[in-house]
Amino acid sequence: MNRLAMKEHPDLFLACLCVGLFFVFLDTAIVNVALTSIQNDLGASLTKLQWVFDSYALTYACLLLTAGTLGDRLGKKHVFAAGLIGFTVTSVLCALAQSIEVLIVGRILQGISAAAMIPVSLALISELYENPRERSRAIGIWGGASAIALAARPAVGGFFIDHFGWQSIFWINVPIGVLTLLVLTLFRAEGSAMRRRKIDVVGQLLFIAAVFELTYALIEGNAAGWSSVTIIGALAGFVLFFSLFLWREKRFDDPMLPLSLFGSPIFTTACLVNFLSLFGVFSALFLLPIYFQQVNHLTATETGLHMMALTVAIMIATLVAPGVAQKMGNRSTIMAGSLMAGIGFLELTVLQAGTAFGSYWWALVLVGIGVSLVGPPAAIVLLGSVPPQLVGTASGVANTFRQVGVVFSVALAGALIQFHMKSPLVSAMDFAASQGFLRGMQTSLIIAALGCFLGAFCAYRFLPRPVKKETPARAMLEKP
Repeated sequence: MNRLAMKEHPDLFLACLCVGLFFVFLDTAIVNVALTSIQNDLGASLTKLQWVFDSYALTYACLLLTAGTLGDRLGKKHVFAAGLIGFTVTSVLCALAQSIEVLIVGRILQGISAAAMIPVSLALISELYENPRERSRAIGIWGGASAIALAARPAVGGFFIDHFGWQSIFWINVPIGVLTLLVLTLFRAEGSAMRRRKIDVVGQLLFIAAVFELTYALIEGNAAGWSSVTIIGALAGFVLFFSLFLWREKRFDDPMLPLSLFGSPIFTTACLVNFLSLFGVFSALFLLPIYFQQVNHLTATETGLHMMALTVAIMIATLVAPGVAQKMGNRSTIMAGSLMAGIGFLELTVLQAGTAFGSYWWALVLVGIGVSLVGPPAAIVLLGSVPPQLVGTASGVANTFRQVGVVFSVALAGALIQFHMKSPLVSAMDFAASQGFLRGMQTSLIIAALGCFLGAFCAYRFLPRPVKKETPARAMLEKP
């Protein structure tokens, strides 16, 4: 059978990528709506619920850098297909889990598989579309797959959870994964401009250890005690492993994280903006479903419908963000989006037990629009700031910053909740505990808002202003 050439049919291949990514994006936060059901079925504490979310985000974040390198070395299409197979298989494991520990293991394996798909998909797009305008359009479509999945998952997840149990949110991944793999086999892999790179195994292990130590300290700090030997040791371990990681990367011939990239203020700012944008929104995605179900006693379906104010706004804004950036400029779009999201987070701090949805839905919309105006322009700026041979690596770095933001936001949000509640959520949902939860959620949202405002300032200070086009008459007048 003659296989199709990817570059001769870029839009068809892009569609295949987006379908594959759709169910990865769908699964990323659909679990949030299921947390209460998982808690009731498997007897999980708030700390365990954090690990259900963060075990996925942690492995995903830590392996993105190596995934970019593997894509450069082994071929992006092959790495993407391997990740797709792994994600499909591990979804079955999650669906069959009979204990919270098995579910966490399944989520870890899901994170590994997802890490193999996301960065190489963005790098593939950069290769398929050499024209900057076409590349911008393709990145917008790529982001749209994420946005549509984000919009769909609360309502879809809530319906499936209420009618078929939380396991169904993993079963729905299987047919989508199989179908995408069948379509993917129609395309042949093509050569690329990427160089063959070494895999920095030691650097990868040091990075995993550093991120794990800090995440562990944030999640387990309240239970173990912040002054305990365990938590102090974890924080010291983070400092040690992260320092060794930087030392290793500076001296390794072919590092997984080329520190020279951060010599560019544009690249560094784009990474920071990526971190801060997801830091805030995933705090909300983790906390709001718990607020709706545990404090306001809504069903999973009702929770999903409420969350659509945020997720549908993200979907629509992500689809139009590249066009907005073309008119306003990437810098102005990132600044405007960051400020909008920050204002929205501050408005959400008014939430109390029984607060009417009509009084704050618009703040959810504001957050959704704001964070969506940040992501695609930041990706365009970042990919345009590196040479072609480092696009895969740069994509991995960008996504790593985003996902590390996810890991730390959920870990910090849970730590703040437990600090204010003084007891596990599973056994203390009386009025006093609800007030403690609300205080912790409000603190998290304030931190999210401050992060967005910092992102806006960094974009204003370090990203380049658009170059004004001169008319011939003006150019002649200004000639000496």
